[in-house]
Amino acid sequence: MILDGHIHIYADRKGRPRNSPSEFVERLGEAGVDGGIVISIAPPAHKAFGKPVAARDRLNDVLGVCEAGEYLYPFFWIDPMEVDALEQVDEAVERGVAGFKVICHAYEPGAPRAMEVFGRIAAKNKPILFHSGILWDNTASSQYNRPVLFECLLEIEGLRFALAHIAWPWCDELIAVYGKFATNLRVRHSTAEMFVDTTPGTPPIYRHDAFRKLFRAGIAPGDAVLFRVEDNVFFGSDRSVNRFDAEGVRDLIGLDREILGELSLDETVQEAYFSRNLLRFLEK
Repeated sequence: MILDGHIHIYADRKGRPRNSPSEFVERLGEAGVDGGIVISIAPPAHKAFGKPVAARDRLNDVLGVCEAGEYLYPFFWIDPMEVDALEQVDEAVERGVAGFKVICHAYEPGAPRAMEVFGRIAAKNKPILFHSGILWDNTASSQYNRPVLFECLLEIEGLRFALAHIAWPWCDELIAVYGKFATNLRVRHSTAEMFVDTTPGTPPIYRHDAFRKLFRAGIAPGDAVLFRVEDNVFFGSDRSVNRFDAEGVRDLIGLDREILGELSLDETVQEAYFSRNLLRFLEK
């Protein structure tokens, strides 16, 4: 099984047609993908992602798309700074979302209002998929998405969260932060668990190096294991429901299999990377 941990729905852009849910599932099959996380249209504050769409309409849309496939998991993209964000969390969970998407585009993850919303999501036992690394929008936003800023999530009991894009270009910083969360979880200083979504952001020339460091970082001289990563890393493509690029996703899967093979990672680790770790992130 292959699951894609990062598929967007984009708002209407100048009337361009969008794949129907059944067409989208057909494109997934062409890519050799069985399903994955489908992220709703962005909140209005994210102006670079298309025209504004009301929260309930975005929720209805992503839930409708995910009815088309057994292994499609709806994630509601929420802006924790909106005045009714807590109510949005409650409604989305009640209606069956699998998790939430957040991009901290104009505030730090540790902002009090944001932390309150993240705490509510954790209390509902739902995961959060965060953007991390440089943000390709039209504002000075990347400063809010460096991995070290997410250390504040150590305070949120039971939170499961993933940082996407291996935080490129701050991949080394992401690995260090992951090690801190993994160590705190192991010695029970914190119950927050971090995952890594390898969705591109990493151009191919950097991807080999990022994977090598990510999968080897927890091994000390003498083969002592400082922290494990094999169970907390999952595949993502960053493609869209609108016009799912099956050929591009097949190529990305092939590249990742090539890199994992070069690292001598066995079939069990590869299976976990392409499906099992995402299901654990979702707790499915």
